[in-house]
Amino acid sequence: MSAALPEIDSEVSRDRTKAAASGKRSGTYSYSLTGKQLIFDGFKTASGISGAVKTISAEGYNYAVVSSNIRLDLRSAFTELLKAQELVLLTEDIAKRRLQNLKLVKLRHEAGREHRGSLLTAEADFARAEFDIEQAKRSVSLAQRKLLKALGYDSFKAFTVKGEFFVEGQYEVRPDFEAIVYDTPFLRELMEKKDAARYGLRYEEADFVPKVYLNASTSGSDDALPPDRRGWTTGLSVSLPLFEGGSRIAEVSKARSKLNQAVADERSGRDGALVELEGAWKDLKDAIAYVDVQNKFLDAAKERAKIASAQYESGLTSFDDWVIIEDNLVNARKAYLNAQADMLTAEAYWIQAIGRYWGRP
Repeated sequence: MSAALPEIDSEVSRDRTKAAASGKRSGTYSYSLTGKQLIFDGFKTASGISGAVKTISAEGYNYAVVSSNIRLDLRSAFTELLKAQELVLLTEDIAKRRLQNLKLVKLRHEAGREHRGSLLTAEADFARAEFDIEQAKRSVSLAQRKLLKALGYDSFKAFTVKGEFFVEGQYEVRPDFEAIVYDTPFLRELMEKKDAARYGLRYEEADFVPKVYLNASTSGSDDALPPDRRGWTTGLSVSLPLFEGGSRIAEVSKARSKLNQAVADERSGRDGALVELEGAWKDLKDAIAYVDVQNKFLDAAKERAKIASAQYESGLTSFDDWVIIEDNLVNARKAYLNAQADMLTAEAYWIQAIGRYWGRP
């Protein structure tokens, strides 16, 4: 941008002389003021300014990309901690149920209605439930540390988060990926870089065009201040290097290569962004649907466990059949929690894919 502004130079001097014959001393004061203003340079300066603006804009979109990645990390860490907290409550409830089942098997074993293998299996199930509680608590500590790291804290402290397992947006209608891809910060950054490279090529090509300057100068000199003898000049000058060893041609070739690379990067980035959008949308829709499926499995497992427990207490079903149904209930409850957490994570990746970042809802 400075090339578009005038260039002004000034000089002030004082000379003292001594005549050899008379020994008389004399002094001369002089000054000069020159200015030069670029009038035309083949739009080299304009291209340089436009290229710089595009580069700054590209950096702004790069900031948005980094911001969206940070948002993804925070959302993922939050979901992991929320899941870990819920898992502690879930495993504690499972342990209570396993303890009740163990007491029931003990009574039947003491009454001679159940063999020792069933008792040992019930004890092992309860031991596993207690282990799951401790494991879940350790997972909470790890998830807390991950979230603190994402938040930028440098020291650890225990805390809890509050939230629910539901998606924020409405995802019934399939989006137009071809349209929204051009609104993603990642692709916008590549587009701005391509435009900056195009202006860079124009900038280098302008060196083959003569540069026209408006020149003006004024000067004065006298043996006293202020100088009375003054003069001024104005005029136009045209400059064009005739031979510089091929450096201009080399710079143009270099700039053209950068433009070709930027065009290829934009095309590749667009294709990659479309694949990422399609994949993130698929994963999100699958995750939402899978929560409903797991909820149905959980309802079925609860009903079967309720019926099987009553049948086992009355001796209408065997221990082997009953314990399989109990295990299915435990697995269904854990699978449903995992599906809910995966749904939130899938939504976080979708939000990141469409380029939402801090300050952009």
